[in-house]
Amino acid sequence: MVRLVISILLLLWSLLCVFPAPVFFMWYMAIMVTEFPVIFISATVLVLLWGIKVNHWQLAGTLTGAVALLLFLTPVVRSYLLSRTLKKNLEQAFNGMYVTKQNKPFKIGKLFSTGDKVYAPFTTVVYNAPAAEPLTMDVYQAGAKGNRPCIIVVHGGSWAGGDSRQLPELNERLTTEGYVIVSINYRLAPEFHSPAPVEDLVTAMKYLKANASQYHIDTTRFVLLGRSAGAQIAMAAAYNELKYDVAGVISFYGPSDMIWGYLHPNSPLVMNSCKVMDDYLGGTLAQLPERYKASSPAEYVTGKMVPTLLLHGTNDALVAYEHSPRLVAKLKNTPTQYYLLTMPWATHGCDYTLNGPSGQLTTYAVEAFLKHVCR
Repeated sequence: MVRLVISILLLLWSLLCVFPAPVFFMWYMAIMVTEFPVIFISATVLVLLWGIKVNHWQLAGTLTGAVALLLFLTPVVRSYLLSRTLKKNLEQAFNGMYVTKQNKPFKIGKLFSTGDKVYAPFTTVVYNAPAAEPLTMDVYQAGAKGNRPCIIVVHGGSWAGGDSRQLPELNERLTTEGYVIVSINYRLAPEFHSPAPVEDLVTAMKYLKANASQYHIDTTRFVLLGRSAGAQIAMAAAYNELKYDVAGVISFYGPSDMIWGYLHPNSPLVMNSCKVMDDYLGGTLAQLPERYKASSPAEYVTGKMVPTLLLHGTNDALVAYEHSPRLVAKLKNTPTQYYLLTMPWATHGCDYTLNGPSGQLTTYAVEAFLKHVCR
């Protein structure tokens, strides 16, 4: 009986590999299940082997465990299948891109790794000192000599939380590839409203240009990278104020159409997305329709935009996956180079670990994209 109960629990958890998290706390579990699959696959195999010595409820527990095992395997199998065409798809999307054959997009062995920790020291500096608390940025120097491309990272957190230390693993890795990484803090809601964070990003860019020699930055090769709310900020800046200043923009599961997002809210059991947008924009869609429009990156797509890399999972319970295809629908009618990496198993924050199925694919795509736009 105990084996059956455990098998049922595993089966319920395994459903997060194919369905979005129905409530907020299960979103955390979804990240664990999909990005650390070895743990759950191993646990399920042990439960199945346990059945060899258990007679009561054996068949029911075995069948339940077998289904759970198959579902836990889906992120691994899907990642492998997607990796087989990723190099070709990237080269087709970005004309002239050459993706090195040295690295594979996905290696099963890395799922068993705890990660190759890269120590990359950073310096925290003040880039703007408004009336409120000074705004800071963390500057990671490139592991190469000379003036290097600069990647400006904009953190997520529903525009109301998070900071520049969020998910530093990719920052540290990219320094070894020869990039200067700058992770910024910006003014947060509800105290400050849009477009304050975009203005802060523009100010950060001006600061870096003015101090480029100090940080060894090539000012002709800036790229913006944002996650979640930070992706909206990065895209809004890249498609408008900074469209002539950046070489590309990368969006990890970011909202691109604020009006559509307000009209199609998340389940309240996951997040009150309308309240989040109200706080960020200073009011409801009915009260401030023009501000919602002005904060939507998709609204700026009228011609050739900067090269764009979109990374999004279809099981995202916090920022609907549909945001990315909606942006693609506009980009494809322009000469813009773009690519949407769709991960059918992935949820919000799927790059929590670079060794997971999503982390491996997104890191490969980001590195290939950066090499292309920063040539």
